[in-house]
Amino acid sequence: MGKRTEFLYLSEKDTIEAGVLDVEMCIDNAQEVFKLLSIGDYLMGGSSHNSHGLGLVFPKESPFPNMPLAGPDRRFVAMPAYLGGDFDVCGNKWYGSNAANPKKGLPRSVLTLNLNDKDTGEPLAFLSANLLSAARTGAVPGVAARYLARKDSETVAVLGCGQINRSCLRNILSQLPKVKNIVCYDIFETASKKYLDWAREELKVDGRTTMDVQDALKDADVVTVAASRLKPLYIKDEWLKEGVTLLITGPVQTDASYWMSTNLIYDNTKLHETYVQEAVESGDKEQYYDGVIGGPIYRLIDAGKMPKLQDSVSLGDVILGQKEGRKSEKERVTFVACGMAAFDVGLGYALYQKALEKGIGTKLLLWDSPFQA
Repeated sequence: MGKRTEFLYLSEKDTIEAGVLDVEMCIDNAQEVFKLLSIGDYLMGGSSHNSHGLGLVFPKESPFPNMPLAGPDRRFVAMPAYLGGDFDVCGNKWYGSNAANPKKGLPRSVLTLNLNDKDTGEPLAFLSANLLSAARTGAVPGVAARYLARKDSETVAVLGCGQINRSCLRNILSQLPKVKNIVCYDIFETASKKYLDWAREELKVDGRTTMDVQDALKDADVVTVAASRLKPLYIKDEWLKEGVTLLITGPVQTDASYWMSTNLIYDNTKLHETYVQEAVESGDKEQYYDGVIGGPIYRLIDAGKMPKLQDSVSLGDVILGQKEGRKSEKERVTFVACGMAAFDVGLGYALYQKALEKGIGTKLLLWDSPFQA
């Protein structure tokens, strides 16, 4: 007689009830993950154990009539991770993405998360993960704002007015109580206006919209970037004022002089080392760099104009007091985040534990007794 195995299913509504929209909980959770990243108590995919994920990218053409063809942001990605510490669990975020999805009434990406027992491999939980992923993505710059931003910051510039920057702003403002207004920029004016209306209603912060990036940045103490990949976002060095905190969650280009003069803090230098390794292995390093957030930085490192990644600072090092973050009120600090499965697993595990505590979710049966036992 084998072991009966059940697992917990959490719908999107269940994750809300379990606290996925609780900003402080999400930030505290992400902070604990940063600590584990810094000491190395985690694993992710790939030979380096630090890969962002394994992607399935469709071809431009195919002799097979049913095979999907390449399109804007059309892909599937598996993002596995083990997270140690008090989490001590394995998991995998799985997502399919297609820029055409909104025309079908769907978000651009559809995401789920599995949690598994680290020893037996049994499923513990299966979660709806769109809100979870957005929450952990926003919590990451929230932690960065907690440790790197000036506490007297009053103005936040929002570059890119989509759902991800809603999550980012929600988390950032929770750490900066003196913020009085926001400036919203997007390539689509309707998006920036809609974003401002949302921020006024939900976050009780006032502001304005602009169609000019320089105008958006002129008074900004904090900048959150989660812009669209449809049109490259370019920021000139002189547009960013003294003491600014630049929180990068999406692709952005700026002058080499800015990258070389800012105090640059990474989410996890090991992840970025792996991006560089994968770029070399791809056979077309420059094209690979074009497709990742850290690409402009990696080029300067390759040219010997910036410190090597292994000599740089991860946010977890700052949290643990092992390295210095912001050194003065006048310096410009930049935080670069590229997304890691460890954060999905960390937040998913917290939601799973809360669901067990509150009796949330639906238990599903894998087997009463495995046939092959």
